[in-house]
Amino acid sequence: MNTELQLEQTFDEVVDAIAGPGIGIFPGFLEGALVAALRQDFANLPPWQLTPAGIGREQDHHTNERIRTDKTRWLEGDSPAQRGYLALMAGLQRQMNRQLFMGLKDYECHYARYDEGDFYKKHLDAFRGRGNRRLTTVVYLNEHWQPDDGGELLVYPEKGKEILYRVRPEAGTLVCFLSEQFPHEVLPARRERLSIAGWFRIDDPLAPALQP
Repeated sequence: MNTELQLEQTFDEVVDAIAGPGIGIFPGFLEGALVAALRQDFANLPPWQLTPAGIGREQDHHTNERIRTDKTRWLEGDSPAQRGYLALMAGLQRQMNRQLFMGLKDYECHYARYDEGDFYKKHLDAFRGRGNRRLTTVVYLNEHWQPDDGGELLVYPEKGKEILYRVRPEAGTLVCFLSEQFPHEVLPARRERLSIAGWFRIDDPLAPALQP
């Protein structure tokens, strides 16, 4: 099977998950070569380019270490690895719009590094009618992640406290879900944890986007 057909079938699986329960987990979404290239690209970043992540929107944006302690850096297509990843997500965006008419206009994403002990408390990426993020993606870059390394992503239902999904942050895995419907958190990591968090957005000038 050629790579293009494999990608189309994988995109279809993501589309089906969003059309159904609104969330899907896809191990092996990224090929090993791209995972390795992104890990190296991440490692090449000067420390000063990784900044403490914030919460809130626009003028209310601020850091709060009681809520999250990860460090981030936006992807702008500055390297072949970044361009390869952004091209892949552009393909997923086209498939979503073609099949689900979601009206996704653009995609933003950043590297996120969780050092030992870092976490992100339970939160939503967008609130109904108050943001223009519609679809969240998280891709992991961690090789040989073990159960006792911590750092799992916990996903909850829109209402209720039960855990719907507990995702180990293993290299190449994609988690994709509707931003307004699934509260989630990152448990404290016991070793360095690397990921790319991203959001597909719609045009909504009256509702500024949440900060990462």
